[in-house]
Amino acid sequence: MYKYFKRTMDFIMSLILIILLGIPMIIIAIIIKSESHGPAIFKQLRTGKNGKNFYLYKFRSMTPDNDVYNLEEGNKVTKFGNILRKTSLDELPQLINILKGEMSFIGPRPWIVEYYQNFTDEQKRRVSVSPGITGLAQVAGRNNLTIFEKINYDLEYVDNYSLKMDLKVVGLTIKTVLSREGAEISKAGINEEIQDLKKNLKKVSKKINKEDKEKLASS
Repeated sequence: MYKYFKRTMDFIMSLILIILLGIPMIIIAIIIKSESHGPAIFKQLRTGKNGKNFYLYKFRSMTPDNDVYNLEEGNKVTKFGNILRKTSLDELPQLINILKGEMSFIGPRPWIVEYYQNFTDEQKRRVSVSPGITGLAQVAGRNNLTIFEKINYDLEYVDNYSLKMDLKVVGLTIKTVLSREGAEISKAGINEEIQDLKKNLKKVSKKINKEDKEKLASS
């Protein structure tokens, strides 16, 4: 029952916040446009619930010539973009994602598709719930955690999905934002995490193939 209640609350709260924060969001968009050319809203393909991809919206915090898919290149963050990231205001457009039903306020963060493509079957359980603006991994250390620690926290959330868990995450999120805990992950960091996932997937696949061969031999 909680998942239906949660979706209803997500819809109502996102609609209210879009109305209340409409003017501030317009002001933020104007500042972004005045600082550099390019769209005020940045969108990127992410993996959502049950592995379905969607476009995640954020206020653009980097220069227009920044290639988000070039993981070898450093992030080119603008001066105002740096403020947006530190205050998490760049996440506000995700209220639209929540309104559309692609995201929730609380849940595992939606990662770029390369992450999901290199998940093991166990790790893929993290997308069995809607992704969120904030989640258990974000309040437990954010990007100070290893990729496997993040996934373990996400799986812990999936296994303990409840109103009590969501309220806990909300409380810890407020503390995390106010204290500005957890550094932003760089593109080099993202590339490193993806490589770690690839190595782990290869290792797990080899183990499964070996076990399957042993079963066939014993039968």
